[in-house]
Amino acid sequence: MTRNIFNDNISPRNEGNPKRAKSSGMKKLFAYSSLLVLGVGLGIGATYAYSQNPLELAQNIAPAANNPRPSTPAAAAPSSLAIPTNFVASVVQEVGPAVVRINASREVNGGGDFSEFANDPVFRRFFGSQIPDRGEKQVQRGTGSGFIISNDGKIITNAHVVEGADKVTVTLKDGRTIDGKVLGSDPLTDVAVVQVEASNLPTVKLGNSDSLQVGEWAIAIGNPLGLDNTVTTGIISAKERHSSQIGASDKRVDFLQTDAAINPGNSGGPLLNSRGEVIGVNTAIIQNAQGLGFAIPIKTAERIAEQLIATGKVEHPYLGVQMVQLTSEVKEQLADSPMADNWTIPDDSGVLLVRVMRDSPAAEAGLRSGDVLKSVGGKNVTDPDAVQEIVANTQIGDNLPVEISREGQKINLNIQVGSLNTANRSQSEK
Repeated sequence: MTRNIFNDNISPRNEGNPKRAKSSGMKKLFAYSSLLVLGVGLGIGATYAYSQNPLELAQNIAPAANNPRPSTPAAAAPSSLAIPTNFVASVVQEVGPAVVRINASREVNGGGDFSEFANDPVFRRFFGSQIPDRGEKQVQRGTGSGFIISNDGKIITNAHVVEGADKVTVTLKDGRTIDGKVLGSDPLTDVAVVQVEASNLPTVKLGNSDSLQVGEWAIAIGNPLGLDNTVTTGIISAKERHSSQIGASDKRVDFLQTDAAINPGNSGGPLLNSRGEVIGVNTAIIQNAQGLGFAIPIKTAERIAEQLIATGKVEHPYLGVQMVQLTSEVKEQLADSPMADNWTIPDDSGVLLVRVMRDSPAAEAGLRSGDVLKSVGGKNVTDPDAVQEIVANTQIGDNLPVEISREGQKINLNIQVGSLNTANRSQSEK
């Protein structure tokens, strides 16, 4: 769910308190700026919805007029007349056996925010045994989908489906349930690979998401809301939706957009073309929106899966900066913020560095908060998505030239691109 934070008005309760208003403005600025630091975990479950509220169910999309539902033969027609099978049914028959249900669970300490009240007789009177005892273990469960990419049991799914799981089981269409092992998970692209010990399994065919055109058929197969083997159809509505456009600025993915209905439980399942080839991994929905589903392009998912299978992890290029697109609205908010009292920003466009992480490649290269990026890698940049794309296509260890504006003066620097994995380890050690 996205919105323009800079059009929000300060609430009435802040009108009489300038300091609180300033703080509120900067909180919005930081909350919506693009972060090239780390990916945020999504928790056990099969829904990646950009909201904290329950999802309103989307309507399934009916086949288009150029692929009409076969009509019932007239009573006088010969009994041997066969009704042709449409291409969706053919795709489902071919690919359906390779689509699986994934159940993940983990144990957590019970009590939560109510644990401190566990021994309170007043709370016990009203809630009784519904309040977990302090330290009591509880099991969290989530369900998602996946698809088999090799006959020896390798399965692609979403990282948020299996994140933090103590136990993973995979249920095949033929009814078998097999224990699974997470070979690797990458929260930054939301791709994971699960392995089951089995042989001669049905597999999918991987297509080419790079050659997709808007308007092509899209077929989703998965297990939404516990309803196994559900099929929905639609089209590719758009390509290259930046993560920040759909409210997921912590992700490094340019998503496919589809109007094929995607619901909780579809996460990790395949998005297919009319030939039955996988073109994407269904991953995201937007709260209260119908006809807006998002999938990771299969070329991206395949590249990440290969690294996870080989090493169990993915190395992501890393600068260590928090950024926001510089606009007149941003400058107005900065002018009212005591946090930016030492910043002088005469520029009207570019990418403002709101924060430079300590000991990061950007900090070591001499970048500072308040600098404005003008070009990265020899390419002019005006928004954080452009910077993120350039960095993602850079090799770890390479020198990346940048041009910045600092208090109106142009400065050229070189950043040695680091690894996000190493950065996360060093942060945890401090």
